[in-house]
Amino acid sequence: MSDLRHFGLFNAKVPRFTSYPPANWFTEGISADHVRTWQSNAPKDAEISLYVHIPFCRRLCWFCACRTQGTRNAAPLAPYVDRVLREAADQRRGFINGVTPKRLHLGGGTPTILSASLLDRLLRGLDDIWGLSDLDEFSVEVDPTDVGPARLAMLKQQGLSRASLGIQDFDRQVQAAIGRTQSRDLTQSVVDDLRSLGVSSLNFDLLYGLPFQTPGTLAATLEAALAMQPGRIALFGYAHVPWMSKRQSLIPADALPKPEARLALFEQARKTLLGQGYVQIGIDHFARPEDALAHAFFDQRLKRSFQGYTDDAIGYLVGLGASAISTFPQGFAQNIPVTGKYATQIDAGVSAIWRGYALSEADRLKSNLVEQLMCYYVATLSDAQAAKPLIVKAMNQIAQDFDGAVTWDGRTLEIRRWAHPLVRLIAVQLVTPSTPLTAERTYSAAI
Repeated sequence: MSDLRHFGLFNAKVPRFTSYPPANWFTEGISADHVRTWQSNAPKDAEISLYVHIPFCRRLCWFCACRTQGTRNAAPLAPYVDRVLREAADQRRGFINGVTPKRLHLGGGTPTILSASLLDRLLRGLDDIWGLSDLDEFSVEVDPTDVGPARLAMLKQQGLSRASLGIQDFDRQVQAAIGRTQSRDLTQSVVDDLRSLGVSSLNFDLLYGLPFQTPGTLAATLEAALAMQPGRIALFGYAHVPWMSKRQSLIPADALPKPEARLALFEQARKTLLGQGYVQIGIDHFARPEDALAHAFFDQRLKRSFQGYTDDAIGYLVGLGASAISTFPQGFAQNIPVTGKYATQIDAGVSAIWRGYALSEADRLKSNLVEQLMCYYVATLSDAQAAKPLIVKAMNQIAQDFDGAVTWDGRTLEIRRWAHPLVRLIAVQLVTPSTPLTAERTYSAAI
């Protein structure tokens, strides 16, 4: 770890690069007019992905820094669904050349907080507006503590093909410290229900770097999770950012592992998962060799997006709901994050677009390099990239600043295996000095 410490791994805070440029570059200079232009320029019957953000949770887990809000009753849920459908209809009108939705993902928050009837209303409404008959994948984030057979059956009836289950950790002391109680038996029951319905593609979300987490407790959590045989595991590092998410102030900071111990926990989990036959995908995902994500990895088709690592190569992602982000070949657009303000805009018949970013040619070239690094720890310059002096200069600077951690032959930069944890620090070197990174949405670089 001394070499990693030498390069500043345990002190630096950098973006997670689920996009390039990262979200803290977004500005309010992007408006609904920009989005309308981007939509109208889409080719005939363009393939798109749809993302619907459901921000509500029955409980607010303390570790979470997502755009969510708690609700003790169902009162705000039906009006929110209706507003999402109104926004969906407005967005659909912008694609004047037609679209072909291929993927649909419900995220949050807790999508399964919606009743079976509300899920039916949402999905039938989206089908009426967009036409969902050609979907290749319909996935939903499932909270095992807030779902039931009726909701799962409704989702399957509407075509559910993949479920992502939030687990985080099974240790009771850790759960108490992060405000999320969820037993192994309950999780197993939901897994069994999904499989009995024919939903065999399962993702698990686990966290390392949590308060009171030890090598022993993490090993027990991994053993329990692996016994349920998920196809994918997202092993995220807990980001303690109480200045961004006030609820995290309830977590005892002095019980969090130090950066070196945090990295050791990741390495322990990584070796366990590899030993069980999983393939490592980028910095924090693991998949069975037969899983579509592993196929994309092996075939060099892996992508990185706001949903993490994905085999979804579609260039159009339409985000619906408060805080949702849409992606176009020309740039990004994000909705207003505050649910009340989102409601006000939709009720007034006004676009919910809040901010975004228009990609330049240089951004696209750099984005490709960052994605290569984040997916494969290797980046090879294309002819167009090699013709840009600033990009070549940045790559030369990386080779100099990370001497010994990377190899560079003037065309291909590769991060040595022991130095893989440095990948986000290396990606930051591609940021132009004229657009510095702000503190918003930067996280510990130690994986």
